[in-house]
Amino acid sequence: MSCSQEQTATRDPGGAEEISDSEFLDIELENLHPETPESCDGLSPALGNDCGTESETVEGPLIPKTDSAEEAGTPPELAGVSAGAGEGSAVLLRRKRVLAERSPLERFRLRYLCVTDVCGQAWCELQVVYGFELPHVPKREEESPEVKAGASIHLARELEVHDVVSVSAQSREDRWALKILNMLSMLPILQAGGRVRELPVFGMLEGVFLVGVIDELHYSHKGELVLSELKTRGLRSLPGRAQERSHHFQVRLYKLLFDSMVRGLLERDAFVQSLNLRPEQPLGSGVMEHAQKLGLHVHTFGGVLELALMTLSYSELPAIDVLKIEYCHQGSSDAIGTREVSFDEAGVRAELRNHLSYWIGQREPRGVDIEEAWKCRSCSFEEHCEWRRERAENATASNQTKRFK
Repeated sequence: MSCSQEQTATRDPGGAEEISDSEFLDIELENLHPETPESCDGLSPALGNDCGTESETVEGPLIPKTDSAEEAGTPPELAGVSAGAGEGSAVLLRRKRVLAERSPLERFRLRYLCVTDVCGQAWCELQVVYGFELPHVPKREEESPEVKAGASIHLARELEVHDVVSVSAQSREDRWALKILNMLSMLPILQAGGRVRELPVFGMLEGVFLVGVIDELHYSHKGELVLSELKTRGLRSLPGRAQERSHHFQVRLYKLLFDSMVRGLLERDAFVQSLNLRPEQPLGSGVMEHAQKLGLHVHTFGGVLELALMTLSYSELPAIDVLKIEYCHQGSSDAIGTREVSFDEAGVRAELRNHLSYWIGQREPRGVDIEEAWKCRSCSFEEHCEWRRERAENATASNQTKRFK
């Protein structure tokens, strides 16, 4: 039996042409429940949000989606910035970043990041930042035919391995308790050699709390634990190197998080403090009833968390052995190809530290390399982007200099 209580409309950094299973289901379900309450547990505005109302009842797949922003609104420092302000908007945003004394995590009120936020930086860091700074800029791909076409493929796959139920969440603790209960319901299946989908993973990496959702875990005929991530594409071809880079980083981060969890490295205090949750908070009636159906007798959020930590410590689940990304065509659901992804922990952590250095205030955000400026054509923030404007101005100045020589 499965449950879900909150959805997101997440976005693949490369646009609508290749979106993961989790991302498509988030978008589909967000369309069914478009409410935007005042505060969120969830994702960057650039990637969507998974805010739930105080007593939300939602039908959906097993796992609530990845999330990261505590509040999906314009931070106070940018309250006067118009989404359509053009050049003035970009200049003001740049000045605000330089003058801000707080790190982006503090300015955007982020208690944690989702994996898709960080992987978005591998595509274009400024695009992720603009998602927080200009949350009301319409996203080009949110209503695209590609998104709607791919959603049915992912939902069909989800229903192959998970039933769907509706659970009412009355508080933030309820919503996180459901994430944990979903994880707890999958661990016995994994231990028995079965296949699970939409497994939530979370933990502290390089000093920042990260949250993600693994698309699928199963065992190979050799007994290896395989992580498989589904990406759908509008084209009948494999993605280019730039898109593959963010995809590879995504599954590598999932492995880091999962491996640390099954090794017992997920700490109670880090979980509670990072997410600002109340361990003593009683579970809502819907969540408690769902837990009882799973054979679990818990009454508070702290009880659910303690049970999860104990279960992970004694589960004897292996670390992930193989990372794979499966690409399929959105229109026909035909397979396009599969890529196996290498893993070097030192290299992954180094890349993660580089991305996180922006969030903790050690540097300014960066745009794409000039060789990858083609990415801007599909970006919702193209008209607001200071990086594009600065390079256009530099190119103009360079041309004028050459004419006078």
